Amino acid sequence: GNVIKTNKTDVVYEEGSDITLSCSQSPVASDYIYWYHQYERSKPEFLVLTFASAKEAQRSDVDPRFSVVVEKREQIHVDLKISSAAVSDSALYYCALSPCS
Repeated sequence: GNVIKTNKTDVVYEEGSDITLSCSQSPVASDYIYWYHQYERSKPEFLVLTFASAKEAQRSDVDPRFSVVVEKREQIHVDLKISSAAVSDSALYYCALSPCS
């Protein structure tokens, strides 16, 4: 089966620092890659959509400080980068992958 992994499950950064969150899938079986964040007692909110064949995010509706870099080899590796982190960025972050059609 497919395995989705994150690089870290719990991270702490100082305000103003740059943050990189990663997830990977092996074997490559997805086309669309989504990032969401979820604040306490709230529903998950969409951040970014990208494609396995892309190098960078195709769409971000939230904040220009959020960017995505995609690396595809024998697995898909997706980094969500947050520049100049703010206290308001404290949340749970999810990487979701949808199957190829």
